Amino acid sequence: MKQILQHLGTGATEVVDVPCPSAGAGQLLLRTSRTLISTGTERMLVDFGKANVIAKARQQPDKVRQVIDKVKTDGLVPTIEAVRNKLDQPIALGYCNVGRVIGLGRGVTGFAEGERVASNGKHAEVALAPVNLCARIPDNVTDDAAAFTVIGAIALQGIRLAQPTLGEAVVVTGLGLIGQMTVQLLRAHGCRVLGIDVDSARLALARSFGAEVVDLSQGVDPVAAATAFSRGRGVDAVIVTAATKSNEPMHQAALMCRKRGRIVLVGVAGLELSRDDFFKKELSFQVSCSYGPGRYDPDYEDKGHDYPIGYVRWTEQRNFEAVLDMLADGRLDTTPLISHRFALERAAEAYAVVGGSEPSLGILLEYTGTAEGEPAVRARAVVIHAGAQAPASSSRGATPRVGFIGAGNYATAILIPAFKAAGGVLTSVASSAGVTAVHAGRKFGFANATTDADSILADDRIDAVVVTTRHDTHARFVVAAIEAGRPVFVEKPLCLTMEELGRIEAVYAARRAAGHQPIVAVGFNRRFAPHVVRMRALLAGTNGPKAFVMTVNAGAIPADHWTQDPAVGGGRIVGEACHFIDLLRDLAGSPIVGSSAAVMTTHVRDSATLQLSFADGSIGTIHYLSNGSKAFPKERLEVFVQGRVLQLDNFRVLRGYGWPGFNSMRLWRQDKGQHACAAAFLAAVQGQTHALPPFEDALEVSRVAIELAADV
Repeated sequence: MKQILQHLGTGATEVVDVPCPSAGAGQLLLRTSRTLISTGTERMLVDFGKANVIAKARQQPDKVRQVIDKVKTDGLVPTIEAVRNKLDQPIALGYCNVGRVIGLGRGVTGFAEGERVASNGKHAEVALAPVNLCARIPDNVTDDAAAFTVIGAIALQGIRLAQPTLGEAVVVTGLGLIGQMTVQLLRAHGCRVLGIDVDSARLALARSFGAEVVDLSQGVDPVAAATAFSRGRGVDAVIVTAATKSNEPMHQAALMCRKRGRIVLVGVAGLELSRDDFFKKELSFQVSCSYGPGRYDPDYEDKGHDYPIGYVRWTEQRNFEAVLDMLADGRLDTTPLISHRFALERAAEAYAVVGGSEPSLGILLEYTGTAEGEPAVRARAVVIHAGAQAPASSSRGATPRVGFIGAGNYATAILIPAFKAAGGVLTSVASSAGVTAVHAGRKFGFANATTDADSILADDRIDAVVVTTRHDTHARFVVAAIEAGRPVFVEKPLCLTMEELGRIEAVYAARRAAGHQPIVAVGFNRRFAPHVVRMRALLAGTNGPKAFVMTVNAGAIPADHWTQDPAVGGGRIVGEACHFIDLLRDLAGSPIVGSSAAVMTTHVRDSATLQLSFADGSIGTIHYLSNGSKAFPKERLEVFVQGRVLQLDNFRVLRGYGWPGFNSMRLWRQDKGQHACAAAFLAAVQGQTHALPPFEDALEVSRVAIELAADV
């Protein structure tokens, strides 16, 4: 299928062949007929992409501070590479979609295949949308009109926050798409409306919808005009739908309002507010959050948990429905808002209008197709580099052909380059929506990209599989790979629960009992870091137990991030602290026989001290902390043994105290062992099974991490 992608690094917008996704749990799969370009949001993205590095930095000062902190702790080169990788990733544009349902994900009710639906789906021939961000389109509403549903919901949510009553005087500042729909909705609500803009055509359009207008291009004083409009009393509310960096719209809004008036910001404006403006009149000010209650709540949007109507009358979905109802009975008229139409194939022309000086308002993209072309639209795989498709490996010693399941940020920044550098032949790459798979395929030379992960496991031309998906899928893919006799490298964690661990152990044991030796590696890469290899060699020359103190300045992650969800990410002990449990297990060279955890009592509970004891008498303490400064190095390990000390500082410097013949080891850049870990796995696939640590170590570490997480 074809989809519009935009590159943050260059601002280039292109139509790309992407594999068709399938509907996941709580999702609808939609065959698109229309999408609407949101000229405000999408122009902002295009302009950001076209800006140079300095201009990008000025627009995101918080990101600049993060970059500076990373340079201090990780070094310049890794930071530059991380920034380049982030800017290199394309984003899928669009959030105003009309289509017919062609697939229902698990647990979806209330919709049927063939129904027309308005959603926040992307600019793509086939789009995915969460069930709570979809609404059925009435029969008498055209696809053209329904494409304005999401924009209408943004306008409607701003109005709901302003709480207008019949007969009130309301100012709308900025008469773009959202502003025009705000005018119509306010008029339908029985309000008197004053529209403010600099564009005469948009002012004329607002006037046709029943608003009085102020033309700023003619030097009219908007405050004086609003005072006259309100009969000298001050307006009841101001809704700012403009997109500007200026503080002036907010200052003017405060001056226009009556005492205890309301101001709602729906668009983007400067927010250097004057306290005096608001203090004297006791004004209310609120920023509207997109489509309504539920926006950015993963429980509502991703998991499909609706809010009870008795407590939250208007959610995102119910706002969609309200807009569609008003389109159906004629209270909203979108026909005058359409300024341009383009076929999807002419998207580049459409975005030239978005980013250019030609007057525009509502730009519709039209999707057409034929029955003959439908199989290609719904194909789950696309060829990226036809010449890269080499024949299957003929023997275990041949260069391994590798398939990737998962193509997120870590995969594209670290793992895929590591496997490519180690000599792996990159064959197939899968991701759920397809966009990241296509990006990885084009960037690194994969033969094809797919949204069907199981096809990679079933492909006999693939010698090894790398799993870099979300944590809750790891166990399923590992079990499937072992059963298929496919060597598998899975990014940590191995699994999330004891039940999953038991299933992996059982299938692994069954495979061995059948006379096979499964090759399974977990991405515990720190074992392979050059500094750790040197530490292991130094410690091998000592006798007696060791004491380990590991300090991890992990940094805060929002409570609603997927890694914090026990069912999806497993929490941070299972999801990340397992790295350091494995590191101490490796350096101790002895099984873990005891463990305990003490957790800091916060609402997230992701700062903890983990205590380990080993069979040889060694002990280990891991301080895994989320409440530190990002300017402080992330990882530090200290080892005390026989009157000697080793100190590893953030995988950049290893210092020895009391070690004969060893003082320090420094690298010009941080190395956490990812490349060496990938190379060891490929060596094992080629028959050098000794290159990997025993899989039993990973099982042991995973069990301890799951047990510790239960204590936390």
